[in-house]
Amino acid sequence: MFRSNPLVLSSAVLAVSLAACAAEDLDLDEDEVGSTESAISHRDCPDGVPVELAPAADQDLSFVLNATGVQKYTCAATATGFAWTFVAPEADLFKHGCQVGTHYAGPTWEYKDESTVVAARVAGASPDVTAIPWLLLTAVSHGPDHGKMTPVTSIQRLSTTGGNAPATGCDADHVGASADVPYAADYFFYRTRTKHPERNVRCGG
Repeated sequence: MFRSNPLVLSSAVLAVSLAACAAEDLDLDEDEVGSTESAISHRDCPDGVPVELAPAADQDLSFVLNATGVQKYTCAATATGFAWTFVAPEADLFKHGCQVGTHYAGPTWEYKDESTVVAARVAGASPDVTAIPWLLLTAVSHGPDHGKMTPVTSIQRLSTTGGNAPATGCDADHVGASADVPYAADYFFYRTRTKHPERNVRCGG
């Protein structure tokens, strides 16, 4: 009877994983290889995206990254007492299981080619009150390095898990305390495409 060698299987799985991540390093820009229509479709959108989170009609879904990290909070005095106040996200960004970037204060998304995009909130919705809201954001600036994030004009944060501020623990004795709350989300990145907008893929649209 054949019995597989766990070490051999682990090595094989690792080799496949490393090969997949190496392929990501090629990271051809969609504009260099043609339309993204064959790679991206409405099937990539989660169910139930509120219409108010849909990007404008001239926005076309370019790529999706998965995020895992924390939402950072600090305990602060407010006009009505004391509350956990959001500070910034801190997360790693993944594509096909390979880390390809980071997400941090700004809010900023940085790809492995050092290109960045900073975005501002346009709208939000809470399909799941146990998790941070789903968001629509618009790009307000890009970093000096040209790359994956340079053409990004809109971003959606969807399919969130966790990340809400702590329900307790913030009072006069804990002002200045910090809390890192684990979260996960999918970020959908869009580019402006004015030619044939009826063909654009937009989650919620």
